[in-house]
Amino acid sequence: MKISVVVPTYKRPLLLMECIKALARQRFSKEEFEVLVVSDGPDLLTKKVVVSWKHTGLLDIEYIALADRRGPAAARNAGWKVASGQLIAFTDDDCLPDEHWLETLWESAQQHEPCAFAGKVIVPIPPVPTDHEWNAAQLENAGFATANCACMRSVLEKTGGFDERFQMAWREDSDLEFSILEKHIPLEPLPEAIVVHPVRKAPWGVSLYQQKKTMFNALLHKKFPGYYRERIHAEPPFGYYLMIAGFTGSWLFMLAGNFPVAWICLGAWLAALLFFIVKRLWDTSHSSAHVLEMIVTSALIPFLSVYWYWYGTWKFRRSHV
Repeated sequence: MKISVVVPTYKRPLLLMECIKALARQRFSKEEFEVLVVSDGPDLLTKKVVVSWKHTGLLDIEYIALADRRGPAAARNAGWKVASGQLIAFTDDDCLPDEHWLETLWESAQQHEPCAFAGKVIVPIPPVPTDHEWNAAQLENAGFATANCACMRSVLEKTGGFDERFQMAWREDSDLEFSILEKHIPLEPLPEAIVVHPVRKAPWGVSLYQQKKTMFNALLHKKFPGYYRERIHAEPPFGYYLMIAGFTGSWLFMLAGNFPVAWICLGAWLAALLFFIVKRLWDTSHSSAHVLEMIVTSALIPFLSVYWYWYGTWKFRRSHV
């Protein structure tokens, strides 16, 4: 077996089906690669999808399920540790690998010492995207993303694979990237290996839920402070603290009867909030529904972002690195 493809998933059978179809279209011998679908917890529908494909004989595909939910990092580890391939390729259940994806990865692997590869991720978005779509498209600029990467088995064994403390789909790829760089293992960009990552429709206010992920910024910062400052530097921005201070100060000074200072604090908060709203709307949709969403979420994001970042700092302060 030359390549093992590991796909983490959980209760998204329709998306997974499209990903598997793309893998079935690979211009690579079906006898020389396998697909390991790893469910982040028991999932009957996902199992049925995989079994139905297995019965077709079109793919060498297996279903693996974690006993309970532990996140995509744990799912990927469970996959590559039982894989048979010399090269382990990773993509996500909502991604569509190009038909030459595996062919390109394998050809490149033959030309390098044991190393890792970072393929190209394409995120199609409309000319005037929403804030969610615009943020999702930034994945195209990632240096190393689990939506499209591959490692020789020896690389994963040397680094230990993914840190399972990253229990959401956030920063676990950067963590592996920094582990690879720290051990001086070659990490080759491979723009010819293409995976398309369509943007799924998101519920209203999705940016509020996304703030929870910032706790893992704190973990990554703790593990790799140098690489983090150089490549990510994603602490909550100063403007967030200004908005929190302005809003909180306006109420405190108002309760204390110091109305002039309260109005100054309120003005500072409104000015920072307006700047944040305009920034998010600058290259995105100006529909009335989207503008309203940006106003409401922009007022709440600083509080949530700062809370989750400092919660992560506290949560991981004593954890072993």
